[in-house]
Amino acid sequence: MDTLTIKELHSTKEILEVFPVMKQLRTHLDEKAYLDLVSEAMDKDMYRLFALYVQGEIVAATGFKPMITLYYGRFVWVCDLVTDKNKRSHGYGEKLLLYVHEWAKENGYESVALSSGLQRTDAHRFYEEKMDYDKVSFVFKKELC
Repeated sequence: MDTLTIKELHSTKEILEVFPVMKQLRTHLDEKAYLDLVSEAMDKDMYRLFALYVQGEIVAATGFKPMITLYYGRFVWVCDLVTDKNKRSHGYGEKLLLYVHEWAKENGYESVALSSGLQRTDAHRFYEEKMDYDKVSFVFKKELC
């Protein structure tokens, strides 16, 4: 039986330990940019970073932040959710996302929302079919630089 643990990451050491897994999702980031962004998001935007460990090894990670908007009300926005490419199809992403759901409920939030890149059809299938998420909007982005 696998020993499974979900832990919130706080220290620079812990945040850097999850980088190899997070890099699989955020391929555009190097270690320094990743650390700078996570640190700033934690400091200024209530970003929370969690890792799922199996037998002491990080196999999945999620970053999210609680938010309040007129559209969604009080909700948790999942910024990042990734399972190590060599550990997929073992239910780790589901366990981590269910953990986010429980965290949201325990902290008085009404829903969980996220966006997913257009090309990520496997992820879309996971969110809609496995996790029972509804597709409710498109996300638009404009680069300003």
